[in-house]
Amino acid sequence: MNTLARWAHAEWGPLYATVREPLLKRRWRAVPLSIGAVCLTAALHYAQNQSWGYGFVQDVGAVRAEDPLLPALLRTPLSLFVPALDLPVWGALAQILIVFGIAEICLGRWRTLVLAYTATLAGTLYARLGLWLGPDHPLGLPVSDSHVVDTGPSAAVVGLAVFLGCRYGARVTVGAVIAAMVVEVALKGNLAGKEHLAAIAAVLVLCGVSALRQRRSRGRTGAGSGLPPIQS
Repeated sequence: MNTLARWAHAEWGPLYATVREPLLKRRWRAVPLSIGAVCLTAALHYAQNQSWGYGFVQDVGAVRAEDPLLPALLRTPLSLFVPALDLPVWGALAQILIVFGIAEICLGRWRTLVLAYTATLAGTLYARLGLWLGPDHPLGLPVSDSHVVDTGPSAAVVGLAVFLGCRYGARVTVGAVIAAMVVEVALKGNLAGKEHLAAIAAVLVLCGVSALRQRRSRGRTGAGSGLPPIQS
């Protein structure tokens, strides 16, 4: 096994081993949530590109920082599946299928949905905080960003990718995702990139909490059995 193959096995081997068997046994039946998410995203994309559907999609799934907080929070769950109008939808659909699919197998449906929503909500709330801080603050945003629609499924995809990487030891992948988002902000300075970083920050906090709980659980197990705690 050459160096690149050994690195790939170390980086993605545990994740691949977890995903492989369910996909081989159940195929598409292993990821019903992800397939449903892809279909919903495709349907919303089609609708918002029609004269009869644009207003409806905006009303039920488009979130802007200028919106009142309660309506924005009510729209946030569906905003997970409203792709950006100015980006190729096929890229979004492929990302959702792959990342949501892996997460659904590794984490379960409900945890996948909760993490995806948490990442999206973090971006939504950051936009409001950034506007409150103002353009002169390092974390602030210009007033013009209040009219921009939130990121849609991309924040959820980024958040899930980072959580999976942390959970399964794919540290290089996590670093690459974070670096790509930092470069996006540095080059474009757009709201989407900053919301992606907010989503990553929220997920990293969850990763830290999860790791701490696992460490404490292992410590209690070791103490109860008379054995020293397992070191992570």
